[in-house]
Amino acid sequence: IEMTRMGKMISDHMVNSRKISAHVQSFVEVDVTDLWDWRERVKGKFQKREQEKLTFTPIFIAAVVQALKEFPLLNSSVVENTIIQKKGINIGMATALGDGNLIVPVIKNTDHLNLVGLARAVNDLSIRARENKLEPDEVQGGTYTVTNVGNFGSITGIPIINQPQLGILAIGVIRKMPAVIETANGDFIGIRRKMMLCHSYDHRIINGAMGGQFVKAVADALEQWDTSIDF
Repeated sequence: IEMTRMGKMISDHMVNSRKISAHVQSFVEVDVTDLWDWRERVKGKFQKREQEKLTFTPIFIAAVVQALKEFPLLNSSVVENTIIQKKGINIGMATALGDGNLIVPVIKNTDHLNLVGLARAVNDLSIRARENKLEPDEVQGGTYTVTNVGNFGSITGIPIINQPQLGILAIGVIRKMPAVIETANGDFIGIRRKMMLCHSYDHRIINGAMGGQFVKAVADALEQWDTSIDF
């Protein structure tokens, strides 16, 4: 079976990324029980008011944006021996197509969007990506990428950096798991909803401390989500 033109481009892009960047990974487990319950409570009202579905993707992206503000060096690219730190945060979201290929539409200036704006952008770009209706500039200019491998049931994945970016975050499936819950009266086992985050980053520029702190900041943003938000 001959590879498609897009398939060849993706192949070259991935192989070149492995040659260019010193890939290293940090993993964090996240308890999203409270976030899950909050979304279940508000998603119906959100869709009724905004005429948009509230998936987890815009929530994940909001947490990534918050962490990128805390660690702006990850919102950079490298040109020869120079680090180019970007002012705007443009999040690429890896999207699987029906033919098995992959495309990464980009939400521009993500740091200026609230949750409603993120939900609209995610839904719009996802639909048009699968319908092959994206404009060329909508797949360019990304400064950081997220890929939700949990959509396909994967616990986690080790993603390849989307050049010329410095990092990419893989988000695993949310699962019910037994967990130790600490209380003033002692510890006990309870059922919690958890998922894995895998942060791949370029060790030429990002050391292990920053790479690990970044993904921990994403986890903290999800675990400490403001569940008082209503729609």
